Amino acid sequence: MRKKTLPKAIRPGAADHGGARPQRVSEPLPEVTEFAKARRNAPATESTWEDDADALKARARKLVERFALWSGIAGLLPIPVVDLAAVCALQIQMLRRLSQIYDIPFSKNRGKAIIAGFAGTMVPATTGLGLASTIKTVPVAGTAIGILTTPALAVGATYVIGLAFIEHFASGGTLLDFEPPDYQEFVKGNMSPSKT
Repeated sequence: MRKKTLPKAIRPGAADHGGARPQRVSEPLPEVTEFAKARRNAPATESTWEDDADALKARARKLVERFALWSGIAGLLPIPVVDLAAVCALQIQMLRRLSQIYDIPFSKNRGKAIIAGFAGTMVPATTGLGLASTIKTVPVAGTAIGILTTPALAVGATYVIGLAFIEHFASGGTLLDFEPPDYQEFVKGNMSPSKT
């Protein structure tokens, strides 16, 4: 059996680019593009800086709300553990998008570690999320209970994680100096039933 060769146009390393590798170009996010345009066209005054920070925070909150909704939808998946993996993937994607909005370098490995660190900070919510996912293995009643509780816990956890990162990034922090225990009181304050 003879091995097929790829056409030169798609063969890795076959194209001659004068010794330089082509650089990947990522498409800018709509939130970042709008903010950059507004910032370029506005005169540089102190009140504009505060307005920019407020507008940036509003865009970040909309993004967090959207990802919290998607996490709730992912929590509806009837397969245990798959729903948790989907929620975690959405939280990492939310973190990546927030870091792009605030123009902060993002590392997927650091993002995973931070999300896992938040799991320790939000023990009641994450334990409940894991339990709600696991209970889906019980036929009929377990599935019904899991489908009712997992989305609510996923939405709450994702929303609070997003708000904590908005506060951290707005105060000038990065992923490298983020410590989940520092935001434990913030999480407790936003996870209370009176806040929801």
